[in-house]
Amino acid sequence: MNSENNTSRLRAKLWHYHPSAFLLAAQIVLLILYAVIDESHNGRALISAFGILVLTLVVWVVFRSPAVSWIALALAIPAFILTILSIFIANPTLIALSSLVEGVLYFYAAGSMIAYMMSDYNVTIDELFAAGTTFTLFAWGYAHFYLVVQEWVPGSFISSTDPSVSRPFIELLFLSFTNLSATGLSDINPVSNPARVLAMLEQFTGVGYVAVVVSRLIGLTTSRLKK
Repeated sequence: MNSENNTSRLRAKLWHYHPSAFLLAAQIVLLILYAVIDESHNGRALISAFGILVLTLVVWVVFRSPAVSWIALALAIPAFILTILSIFIANPTLIALSSLVEGVLYFYAAGSMIAYMMSDYNVTIDELFAAGTTFTLFAWGYAHFYLVVQEWVPGSFISSTDPSVSRPFIELLFLSFTNLSATGLSDINPVSNPARVLAMLEQFTGVGYVAVVVSRLIGLTTSRLKK
């Protein structure tokens, strides 16, 4: 009986906190997995399996925000199915379709995070975690769209090393982070028109996010500290 009460209290305590911190931590762990796991089929399967946990946290994030929950479910269910299928079937078209659905889900979750942060004039610790989570959601969403473009137009992205081969997802994710943050290391370049348009949209998103959302959080935090 005591164990059931402890479980209920733990569940209630976890539900009290916004899941953005958990999602941000899971995405950082996923980056570490990309660093330590090889590009073999088993390695990709393990990363995809952990990606299912990340998708679950993305849905939780949307449920705890002002966004419409059923839209997240409508995107998450096919994303779960396609991700599981891609673990067992190494088909580029299937992987691209999975990335398309996941990318839309990540963007919807990022929008829900922005709605959550803009819903009041108080800056909480949860909202600061949400600011970081939103950035990573945009980065992952664009990386998935890059993968779709690469499948749609082969050779859309080239690198200084092995320019003729398709770029793996970790390289596209690296491109997405550098592009969104305006770092622009330029070792991976979009060369097709769809890829370049998508890269420009990401640059616009990164600048707009910092200018509108992050600057608002900084301004509210500064004004609160001056009182």
